[in-house]
Amino acid sequence: MTSEPTSAPFRMPARLLAELATGGGSEQAVAFLERAERARRLLLLRTLLARLEGLATPLTLPAEAWRVLKESAALVPEPVDRLLLAPATGGWIAHLLRRVHGTADGPPVWVEAGHLCALAVTAAVHAGTVTDLRVPLTDGQLYLPGLGLARLPDSVPGLTVGRAHTSGGELTLTGTAPDGGATSLTIRPSAAPLPGGTARPAPVHTASPWLPLRTLTHSGPAGPVTIPLDDLGPYRDLDDPLPPARLDAAEAATWQRLFEAAVAVLSPPGGTGPGRLDPAMIRAIVPWGRTSTSPPAPPTVRVSASSGDSFGAMVIARPSSPLALAETLVHEFQHSKMAALLHLFPLLDDDREERYYAPWRPDPRHLTGLLHGAYAFTGVAGFWRDRLAVARDDRSADLAGYHFALRRLQSRLVVRTLLAEGRLTPQGRALVSGLAGTLDGWLREPVPSAALTRARTAAALHRTEWRLRNVAPPSPGTGGPRFRPDRTSWPDVRTDAFASRPAVPHTADEHLAAGDAAAALARYAGQLAADPAEPHALAGWIVARAVLDPGRATRRMLARPELLQPLPSG
Repeated sequence: MTSEPTSAPFRMPARLLAELATGGGSEQAVAFLERAERARRLLLLRTLLARLEGLATPLTLPAEAWRVLKESAALVPEPVDRLLLAPATGGWIAHLLRRVHGTADGPPVWVEAGHLCALAVTAAVHAGTVTDLRVPLTDGQLYLPGLGLARLPDSVPGLTVGRAHTSGGELTLTGTAPDGGATSLTIRPSAAPLPGGTARPAPVHTASPWLPLRTLTHSGPAGPVTIPLDDLGPYRDLDDPLPPARLDAAEAATWQRLFEAAVAVLSPPGGTGPGRLDPAMIRAIVPWGRTSTSPPAPPTVRVSASSGDSFGAMVIARPSSPLALAETLVHEFQHSKMAALLHLFPLLDDDREERYYAPWRPDPRHLTGLLHGAYAFTGVAGFWRDRLAVARDDRSADLAGYHFALRRLQSRLVVRTLLAEGRLTPQGRALVSGLAGTLDGWLREPVPSAALTRARTAAALHRTEWRLRNVAPPSPGTGGPRFRPDRTSWPDVRTDAFASRPAVPHTADEHLAAGDAAAALARYAGQLAADPAEPHALAGWIVARAVLDPGRATRRMLARPELLQPLPSG
């Protein structure tokens, strides 16, 4: 392991790019992306170490901490390499680079630079070497990346400096007690793994001086696979550091059961096509927003996110449905692959102007956002295509068919935009053309007719409401879309609502989802009588009218609903 650059160029074989361009990718293709991320990570570390030279700090100097890391890597290269390439390490590097460049805020820079000391302590624990490092403590706590949280008894609150001594895999941590004396603990950290390892977690009580990193496990083809369920690391999120948010035992057990069930959902099709994911490729899951089983989790994933700085990690608000979790794992890993590709190649010339329609967003997007979305939702479409292929009953086939039809249609629309804009590089055009080929093939595949109709209706509803909420009618002398100055975020309640046909429809949306456009039109008109410009009802009215009268006038309304004048009265 070294932070010095090498002279050998890093080249992706054309066959691997072709695999990834379909929206899928083999184990070899993903492994190549991870190696590329490793090279990038080391280059960023080299830049960071140069920026930290001369930093005034009460801690062990960054250069000394880096020396400990390198010496540990010489003895136990695999665990130290995984430590440096863990997603949270990438998040820390990116955040600290923003700090030293003055584009992010936080505690004193020496505190966040001190995470390198924590990495060095962890490496020394793995290597079993003797070290003595000055480390930053927060409320008497030191997080050992990939291992867990050491907590001094009776310590001074806030930011302080402690001393970490390692020998033979044992850690002695010393800090300041409230009376001005010393407080210390000696532990042998649990062998809770970094990604790719095997788990030997030790059960502890929440009052314990040592909290091991939680993990999720499942049995893969090559044996047990363990993935961190990171509720402790300060750089587990996508941006600023966070305090620990320890899951209680029941919530952690629920995560494990849900994860095992989600893995079972992913396992039947196999292969490397779009939407197929080997869970062993995931490097970390970060639970968001809840630490206990109360209140009950919703069936769908309300929040999920990933970062290009943290390859293979995903922040997820736990749902109650294994199917929803499995879909989200696929979705977020697609984003990781795309981020890694963008680190390798300039895929497009993006002026970052947010002016494009994305069928899964409430707001206009820039081209890079469109590319990310197209890649992610091509994977999601593939996921539902596989669920359709293995559906055992009409209800499952209807649900899977709806999501497959909706996401293939929406993804192809975005791919068409990307190809038409003329801003793709040769590699970007190869990638987007590969997605187009995948989606064009899927558009010819049969889907249950009722599901297909609801998917087309839901797609039309989203685009129509998006334009009503975001696009203003053109004024003389303006070209291209003119966005409303009063636009705000809005909830997309229809994508999930149209996933199944209502048995006994009551609302306008339910009548439209049930296929009764006339009843829906009457109810939308009643809503518009009270508020003629309400975008949700107006979008429904336009789409219901188009279903009943698919002529040129209604096609024009669908294409440019913001031009609708006067507003409908029935």
